[in-house]
Amino acid sequence: MNTQANSPARNTKIMNRFDLTSRLVAKLKNEEAVVGGIGNTNFDLWAAGHRPQNFYMLGSMGLAFPIALGVALAQPNRRVFALEGDGSLLMQLGCLATIATQAPKNLCMVVMDNGVYQITGAQPTPAAAGADMVALAIGSGLTNSSWAADEEDFERLIEQSLTATAPTLIGVRIDDKPGAGQTRRDPVQLRESFMKGLGIRQPM
Repeated sequence: MNTQANSPARNTKIMNRFDLTSRLVAKLKNEEAVVGGIGNTNFDLWAAGHRPQNFYMLGSMGLAFPIALGVALAQPNRRVFALEGDGSLLMQLGCLATIATQAPKNLCMVVMDNGVYQITGAQPTPAAAGADMVALAIGSGLTNSSWAADEEDFERLIEQSLTATAPTLIGVRIDDKPGAGQTRRDPVQLRESFMKGLGIRQPM
């Protein structure tokens, strides 16, 4: 039986996580929130330029998208971005269906796919064997999902997400280079900075 794929082709260009994160941060002009997943994803977010609207996950895999969903629903007038690795997303795949159901138009999710659990020793993830993060997102109801073909395409998709009327998911293939920085590991300070950055708490 002949079947035709419903999802866009997985891109083949391998890009760099820090470069892509820097390109994203450069486009943020209106105090957009950014939630970085654990490990190198948030190390690169920190190195790209700390902002009070950034939140850095420490020690909890797979929660960047759920936390970003909460922020997007609580502050619908603020654009929210979430950065997550393929391994972390695979631990919380159910969040994709939840996000599709809630459908916050102000949420953009970026999946950084290098096919390995990099922090724990570069063990291969199911993505290395063919699990397609974008196809999984589309199958969960996130129809505004696609692979970025290259850096310029990534920037185009980010710009589109800033005015999107549905949640956006962007898949990017990345190399396995370590993070460019090291996040400050103080959960209380990170939380307080983020809360102030969102205007929930006033600076002392």
